[in-house]
Amino acid sequence: MMLKRYIEEGGPDKFDLVIVGGGITGAAVAYIAAARGLSVALFEKKDYGGATSAATSKLIHGGLRYLANGELKLVRESLRERRILGNIAPNFVYPLPFLLPMYRRWRGNIWKMLIGMYLYDLLSYDKKDTWDKSKKLENHRLINHRKTIRVEPNLKKEDLRNAFYFFDYQSIFPERLTLAFIKSAAEYGACVSNYTPVDGFIFDEGKRITGVRVRDHFTGITREVHSSLVINCGGTWADKILSMAAGDDKVSHRVKRSEGIHIITKKIAGHHVVSLQKADGGHMMIMPWREHSLIGTTDKEFLGDPDDYRVSMESIDEIIENVNTNFGRKISREDIVHAYGGLRPLVDDQTKGSYETSRKYEVYDNAVDGIQGMITVEGGKYTTSRSLAREVLRVISAKLNRVLSDAVSDNLYLSGCEIRDMKQFMIRQHLNYKDFSRETVEYISRNYGTESQIVFRIARGDSRYAEVISHDGELLAEVVYAIQYESAMTLCDIMLRRTGTGTLGNPGRVVTEKVASLAAEMLGWDERRKEEETASLMKVYDLF
Repeated sequence: MMLKRYIEEGGPDKFDLVIVGGGITGAAVAYIAAARGLSVALFEKKDYGGATSAATSKLIHGGLRYLANGELKLVRESLRERRILGNIAPNFVYPLPFLLPMYRRWRGNIWKMLIGMYLYDLLSYDKKDTWDKSKKLENHRLINHRKTIRVEPNLKKEDLRNAFYFFDYQSIFPERLTLAFIKSAAEYGACVSNYTPVDGFIFDEGKRITGVRVRDHFTGITREVHSSLVINCGGTWADKILSMAAGDDKVSHRVKRSEGIHIITKKIAGHHVVSLQKADGGHMMIMPWREHSLIGTTDKEFLGDPDDYRVSMESIDEIIENVNTNFGRKISREDIVHAYGGLRPLVDDQTKGSYETSRKYEVYDNAVDGIQGMITVEGGKYTTSRSLAREVLRVISAKLNRVLSDAVSDNLYLSGCEIRDMKQFMIRQHLNYKDFSRETVEYISRNYGTESQIVFRIARGDSRYAEVISHDGELLAEVVYAIQYESAMTLCDIMLRRTGTGTLGNPGRVVTEKVASLAAEMLGWDERRKEEETASLMKVYDLF
């Protein structure tokens, strides 16, 4: 289906729910609410999945480190959701081996770690209950020194004893996975709109919120949209939305924000995640991604305005130093092809350091703040976004005093992900699209799933669109698809969130010009707008 912008297309102006925020939390709430029979409108002030949801480590995991805090319920929930996401989004989520080396001067109790590994396996007792049998995960293993070096030759070898070898999942393109939730919501009738900020709230005579005023970022057109409830899924910006709703009344509630930075370098490790302990007891990971190494993350509290947040060279140097201190392969700034960062919302009443703070979540009825008609969602992590949405629906059901239809989100594929057996699907794709390179078929088939047939059809329909524009086989046809089918409105949308052309660093002047020219042709940009869009993309790479 084609994803349309409600602010452009029009439609009803009264809904059961208005959701503010189109990150993974808002997307999941919109999908589950629409699937359970509620009328839903979702508004995102920029692009879907473009902030916190894009600044992840690209992992779907149980949160092994939360066991140290005794958060068994959170770990069990995460492990269950890990399996479910692997089922409902099989082309995006894949098993990934982890290597956790143990050193003689390791900060911690080796026996406690061993017990933790057994507990991790125990809590994921249903990990083999997968729709696609290739997604089954093995239990952990403790491998000796010799095998550890054979698995990862670039480890720091001094004082190395052995290593734990275990499995979690990787999400190969979190931005497109978030978009799959948005598309799934739209298939159930949700009205969605990116680049549509909420400028204000509508109140009844009793000061209860009864809707929002929204504005099209590009045209300035405004519209009033009414609803029974407003769901604040602003994430890092949730307290700003609350303050807007409160008006002159002061709201003491504050979102605690954690900064997370990642860098991407040439490949420095194998086809597994290397988890290394830092001097402060925290961990840093070196992860395989698109034949590069994704390294991160920092995890420290951020106290400024989220709108002013930028990746700092100081944080990048911190990652470089941790790699060079704890890994056998040294890196420098010159090895970095790209860096990105974002802010994670944490629950306000947590007072520990950011790394020790869990990724638990809270669902608040803002009536306690004197704001009637609004529910705010805070905290959480990408892995548990679906179950968080289910908890939000429980609160919504009580607030609306409505019995909702049965939940379906754990047993239905997301939009474009209707693939029972990935291996067989890929075999068929290679047979059906022999006129494209193996790299192109692999990349497009996995990132577009069943919708890949449309991308290939566009490429076959015009030889210009069959041009390869990245090392892993991406095509100009993806740009056409992003604009025609996925509400891509800017060059950054296309290069960073619909395609991966710009996510491995600056793609270069030639590729940028080709994509920008095609986007300008399709979206009606004049030369000035095209230059502005190009400059906006280049700011992403200005750090170096």
